[in-house]
Amino acid sequence: MNFIKMNKKKNIALIAHDNRKDDLVRWVNNNKDKLKNHNLFGTGTTAKIIRDKTGLNVKGFNSGPLGGDQQIGARIVEGYIDFMIFFWDPMTSQPHDPDVKALLRIGVLYDIPVASNQATADFMFSSELIGEVYNRRVIDYSRRID
Repeated sequence: MNFIKMNKKKNIALIAHDNRKDDLVRWVNNNKDKLKNHNLFGTGTTAKIIRDKTGLNVKGFNSGPLGGDQQIGARIVEGYIDFMIFFWDPMTSQPHDPDVKALLRIGVLYDIPVASNQATADFMFSSELIGEVYNRRVIDYSRRID
């Protein structure tokens, strides 16, 4: 078992499919006071929209269909992204669905909190752990495979 330390100041990925971007912006505005205390990241278009509509600093990666999901997934593997808010659209097929599935899988594999809707994000952000140091337990699957 490996542990990855999450500091009080979390590195949070903010992602939303096109039909959910307004929902995420609304959620970010409602949680702006807490979010400003963390490092924020997002896929290209989502990061830009959040920056423009909330004034928060959000580092943008590529757009999801152009590899942004994979860039965020790589940061999770590296231990750099601690937390993910991903408002995905369950009713619309995405051209990069395999990337989305891979990103969600990586989130589970590396034991980061993942919210896929507002209710989950609200519950996670109301936890006292959001502002505390936390050690994630990451299962060493390579040992299990051997």
